[in-house]
Amino acid sequence: MSISSATLVGFSAILMWSLLSLLTVASGTVPPFQLAAMTFAIGGGIGAAMWLFRPGAVAALRQPPEVWALGVGGLFGYHALFFFALRLAPPAEAQLVSYLWPLLIVLGSALLPGERLRVHHVVGALIALAGTVVLFFSRGGLSFAQDYLPGFAAAFVAAFTWATYSVLSRRFSAVPTDAVAGFCLATSVLAAIFHLAFETTQWPQTGGQWLAVAGLGLGPVGAAFYAWDIGVKHGDIRVLGAASYLAPLLSTLFLVLAGYASARAMLALAAVLIAGGGLLAAKDMMFRKS
Repeated sequence: MSISSATLVGFSAILMWSLLSLLTVASGTVPPFQLAAMTFAIGGGIGAAMWLFRPGAVAALRQPPEVWALGVGGLFGYHALFFFALRLAPPAEAQLVSYLWPLLIVLGSALLPGERLRVHHVVGALIALAGTVVLFFSRGGLSFAQDYLPGFAAAFVAAFTWATYSVLSRRFSAVPTDAVAGFCLATSVLAAIFHLAFETTQWPQTGGQWLAVAGLGLGPVGAAFYAWDIGVKHGDIRVLGAASYLAPLLSTLFLVLAGYASARAMLALAAVLIAGGGLLAAKDMMFRKS
């Protein structure tokens, strides 16, 4: 596969992730851990089905404990927190906070060996932070922030979790994409255990909600992980890193178009600030020479 083809595959993951908030909200009131168990079972099943056609691929599951800890911890931790955030705070604002992860990836990558933090990294971070501040005042100031503080806290920790997972994954670039299926299935089992321990089972109530759950498992919580793995390992990771900042803008647009969020000027300003700050922080990803 060529670099350009792999980059396009990776970009498809960004498009799928921009539907994560919309499909999560459309899934109804399924508890977060139950939703994670259902969708990751579908996502992991996609990869496991491929093992039937390539029996040798199952060998990819033989990985050191630290690889499993990173894969399962990143997938389970991020999505459990993200689903909680969308249940505890307005979906458009919660997903914008969670989409600080591209910016955090840029900042974290700058601290890796061979990289260093520059002025535009700091300025970009401050601009994106200003975007999150706008969110807190978009519906009445501090009272709005306090009412939904648990949801926003979960969204921010989710962003930090995914950024940590993504940055540390660069150290395990030799791990084949087939291992992602194992991470998804393990995440599904772990989510099911937490669901049985802490939640009351509640199934989707309508056909549309069932379709939303299936859509999550097939796309944002399924195929997107395999596509992202191919993109970052075989494509142009600088382009993919910068393109990730399209996700919050597209995600907010989809929520507005579906009627789950209103097209308020402050919400648009917050989206532009977060995306603009991220693009500034990632400008060396886009323009430096290989």
